[in-house]
Amino acid sequence: MARDGLLILEDGTEFAGELFGAHVPRAGEVVFNTGMVGYPETLTDPSYAGQILIFTYPLLGNYGVPGDERDEFDLPRHFESERVQVEGVVVSALGDDCDHWSANRSLRQWLETAGVPGISGVDTRALTKHIREYGAMLGKIVPSGEDVEFFDPNSTNLVAKVSCQEPREYGVDGPRVALVDTGVKVNIIRALVSGGARVRRVPWDYDFFQHDLDGVFLSNGPGDPKMAKATIKHVCRALTEKVPVFGICLGNQLLALAAGADTYKLKFGHRSQNQPCLEVGARRCYVTSQNHGYAVNAATLPEGWREWFVNANDGSNEGIRHDWRSARSVQFHPEATPGPTDALGLFDRFLEMLR
Repeated sequence: MARDGLLILEDGTEFAGELFGAHVPRAGEVVFNTGMVGYPETLTDPSYAGQILIFTYPLLGNYGVPGDERDEFDLPRHFESERVQVEGVVVSALGDDCDHWSANRSLRQWLETAGVPGISGVDTRALTKHIREYGAMLGKIVPSGEDVEFFDPNSTNLVAKVSCQEPREYGVDGPRVALVDTGVKVNIIRALVSGGARVRRVPWDYDFFQHDLDGVFLSNGPGDPKMAKATIKHVCRALTEKVPVFGICLGNQLLALAAGADTYKLKFGHRSQNQPCLEVGARRCYVTSQNHGYAVNAATLPEGWREWFVNANDGSNEGIRHDWRSARSVQFHPEATPGPTDALGLFDRFLEMLR
């Protein structure tokens, strides 16, 4: 294998490997995902914007990448957004001989077309252990003889880069839901519409009170939630006017900030399809799909708010709820894609709040 590329971390640690995809230098925050499947959905998740993603599963690409078919809502059928969102991909072994009924191209071909670099032949176990010990850090993938400056994506408003630019409508009947797109995964839209909602997807800084609405849904998204000041402002008004609110992932953090709580950056985040979450006050554990680097500081929740879910591994917050208002959120992804659908019924709980 030709060692024609490097992954360089900000602390000076280097990992050599073979470049695939686009042979271009790219920089971002280096994070890891422990999921075993679902790389087409994972790589198109807007929550990964600005990040170089390590896959800890030793083989990637063996079932190829599906085509660009659209569904009945004109959304990507096989992906979670319109494009590959990561800055780069790091794998141990790349499977070029893909074999699956839905395969339209190889992972190598897909990333090359998308202009995203990958590097294979890396000891991803050693790399992941390094990040677990020292925390997520900046890094860059560079071809031999080239270079690029380190870049901290969390210092910018990533939400503004991944949000839609104009409102879009989905569904023709049911409760009117303003879906605030801070980097929404398209399966959230499907879950809301299939549950009976009429969805207006709006940009991150859009004043959704311009229209009649029955509820507000806050999507997932990338980066530091405190950067989305316009979103927080509008959610504050929704809480004041007692409009039902539900959030997922970044939406959990935005709801907490609007309520007056605080958020913080996790050491290396939760990114996988196997995170156990305990529902507070119930004897139930959900296995969940997750992708976040920030969390709500539950100790800062004001009066009237309490934890709804906690992570069974590290005790971090996985959801909040108000004691009497229709306002709640989860840090994990009930819409899955990829991952388990144990928590899919939470969409029904939100829609029940509107009826």
